[in-house]
Amino acid sequence: MEPERGLFMAESRNVIERAIEAGYRPRSFLMAHRWLDSMRPILERFGPDAGDIPVYVGDEKIIQKITGFRLHRGALAAMWRKDLPTFEDVIGDATRVVIIEDIVDHTNVGAIFRSAAALDVDAVLVSPSCADPLYRRSVRVSMGTVFQLPWTRLEKWPDIEALHKHGFHVAALALGENTISLDDFSKKLDENPQTKVAWVLGAEGYGLKPWTLRAVDSCVMIPMGHGVDSLNVAAAGAVAFWASRKRH
Repeated sequence: MEPERGLFMAESRNVIERAIEAGYRPRSFLMAHRWLDSMRPILERFGPDAGDIPVYVGDEKIIQKITGFRLHRGALAAMWRKDLPTFEDVIGDATRVVIIEDIVDHTNVGAIFRSAAALDVDAVLVSPSCADPLYRRSVRVSMGTVFQLPWTRLEKWPDIEALHKHGFHVAALALGENTISLDDFSKKLDENPQTKVAWVLGAEGYGLKPWTLRAVDSCVMIPMGHGVDSLNVAAAGAVAFWASRKRH
């Protein structure tokens, strides 16, 4: 399966249902016997016996041997990918955007999507080298919110100017020159509620690229206590999303 082409895997009934509601079409289903009844309403959407979509049902231990992992909530669907939207389509009317730069941990990518969806971020952009948001683990950790938020993969990064053209203030969640606290950044948003914010999050350990830090408008840090000097990138993102949520 190639990123952005072909198929991806959706795991659990809730995630599969969200994918279908977002317009993704299943290629096939695999599930344990005990999940067939709960999955039946989803299967029936595609006609009697799921139409021409194969449904494979088996013993959980055999399924685990076939897939190489334990199915969570007993159901797996191979789904056809859709063409990714353009940058312009994704950015559209957005006022809160997150850019994920070169994060290769699928769990973190999925968690960022979940926090972004919950905390009113409008869209997600991923860098050319970022992990695939539709990788099975990313999708599962996101609880299917990857299907609810508009997102696309950038052809080049950094491209701060493209965000500036759409009126965004680009803020890196990182230490850099003239770093300000998230508290102060939030106060500025209170004073200027129409400000459009694009957050840039980088990989743990290496952080954001030096040229990204040089190009952004602000570097923002989260004040911390008890001698703690950092947070997991998904947790840090959630804090920033909440502090910069839209002012109505």
